Amino acid sequence: MAGSGKDGKKFEKKLTDLEEIVSRLESGDPPLEESLALFEKGTDILRELARILEEAERKVEILTRDMSGSLLSGPYEKEEDE
Repeated sequence: MAGSGKDGKKFEKKLTDLEEIVSRLESGDPPLEESLALFEKGTDILRELARILEEAERKVEILTRDMSGSLLSGPYEKEEDE
């Protein structure tokens, strides 16, 4: 998948950023105005993470269709080279 490594790194970075925001908010240290700004930034990051996951899900769905266009169901099993 072209760009999947880039999206993976972007996802991980955003997830780390979100975890830091949650930690700061849970600490109770930031004043109200800063807390609201952090909360807004966190919700923006959460939306972006959801978008990245939805895009990955669509890619997986496309890749798991059989020749007739039917969606294959079942667990993913990596093929082994013999």
